Amino acid sequence: MSDPRSRLLLVRHGETDHNVQGRLQGQVDIPLNETGREQARAVAHALSRHSFDLVISSPLTRARDTARAIADAVGAAEVETEAAFIEQSFGKWEGLTGEEIHEGWPELHAQWRAGRTVPGIGIEDRESVGERFAVAARTLMAENPGAMILVVSHGAAIRAGITTLIGLDASAFHGIGGMGNCHRSLLEPLHSDPTGKAMRLLSHNVPADFA
Repeated sequence: MSDPRSRLLLVRHGETDHNVQGRLQGQVDIPLNETGREQARAVAHALSRHSFDLVISSPLTRARDTARAIADAVGAAEVETEAAFIEQSFGKWEGLTGEEIHEGWPELHAQWRAGRTVPGIGIEDRESVGERFAVAARTLMAENPGAMILVVSHGAAIRAGITTLIGLDASAFHGIGGMGNCHRSLLEPLHSDPTGKAMRLLSHNVPADFA
């Protein structure tokens, strides 16, 4: 079981033009816009008084650039990438707005909005996202006992990951709110859990400029 001093800080990337336009990004590699770069600098400043043993990022540019800004502020030499922290895939709907999806697939869009599985689109289910995210997070904690680990990832991936890490069913539970751009959440191992897998959520969706 991980050392009680272990912590996992999850940060969502900064804003992109797709965020502004309400487009599903998924795994499309969209860069930060100017606001996103400002947000990255803000969260980097807020975290600059902290130290991190590891800075890990999704491989997508918007996450890596956010992670690099934080790493520079906290004096971390490297930003490692981990594919398991990539955003949820939304298949054929990536790059589309909600209105465009509704116009093209009205019934499937209604199913998706209701939280049901949508066939034939290639959307990665939340349970799979949560599990890959949680496995990678637990591995990092197990391999680095006592470490303060920062992971920069994406809204849907973080939401599903947190749900799984705190022992809930990511496919059915929707009680974890979404995260704002460059907002952050903090978790630590739940040592009363006999399996050694569960974590507890200490804070959630803390704004970028909250020091």
